Amino acid sequence: MEFSDFSNAQRAEVLTQALPYIKRYNGKIVVVKYGGNAMINEQLKQQVMEDIVLLWLIGVKIVLVHGGGPEISDLMKRLGKKPEFVDGLRVTDKETADIVQMVLAGKVNKTLVNLIEMKGGRAMGISGMDGRLIEAEKKDSRLGFVGKITGVNITPITDLLEKGYIPVVSTVGCDRQGNNYNINGDTAAAYIAGALKAERLIMMTDIAGILRDKDNPSTLIPDVTESEAQDLKAEGVVSGGMVPKVDCCIEALEKGVENVVIMDGRVPHSILMEILTDEGAGTMVMKTRKGTSRGEICGL
Repeated sequence: MEFSDFSNAQRAEVLTQALPYIKRYNGKIVVVKYGGNAMINEQLKQQVMEDIVLLWLIGVKIVLVHGGGPEISDLMKRLGKKPEFVDGLRVTDKETADIVQMVLAGKVNKTLVNLIEMKGGRAMGISGMDGRLIEAEKKDSRLGFVGKITGVNITPITDLLEKGYIPVVSTVGCDRQGNNYNINGDTAAAYIAGALKAERLIMMTDIAGILRDKDNPSTLIPDVTESEAQDLKAEGVVSGGMVPKVDCCIEALEKGVENVVIMDGRVPHSILMEILTDEGAGTMVMKTRKGTSRGEICGL
């Protein structure tokens, strides 16, 4: 059902229920890590940009951090290079690092900026190399120019936020010797959100959140504390590709983010559901439990 299908009274009720959340997040920083199917499916992409612009219009300071893995692989294949991975990380020689920079800081970044502008927002695209936003060093000699973050200079982002822009950040890093690095998007988002002391970090994925049974979406765990997340890892409930995502959540909390949400980006308008409703749209990870509902957890 679309919003246009509601009666005027129903629309008013929806907006009234959102009011406490609008007040709660007005002027607060929310970092969105954008990736997965929501970045590939054109309809979902449009809806994500609409959500971001709507939040910006009601006074939320949105920072959009993005990857672009499939686009990198596509260009590599067109250039005759076969993508290689070690432990889920892309092997990045010097030529591949240049391709990563070209795709992320170029095509993907500027496409997202243009989409936000088309939806009525004001966006500015930057990479982790601009203003030395993300400084890095080699993570593992087997991986080449895959970066381990050594520092974050948040000034380029805060300057854009103060001027009323939505910063759109591509996850390419650099070092003092002029090398550029491919940086994991989830890790970059966690570091950036931590440096900003963001109110919320939203990590968009292709699953519903943390599931007790990974094959059953109805077993979604709506919220966990940091210690509970560690227990779920030890029990094997959190496994495979979810382990590094949960580690990034914990990293963000340790760096000062209020709470982190692992969210299903395949659900239409899931960002609005997470920020402006009591139900949320994924698994919230927090340092300590402050209530049982999203509203209570967020201090409403």
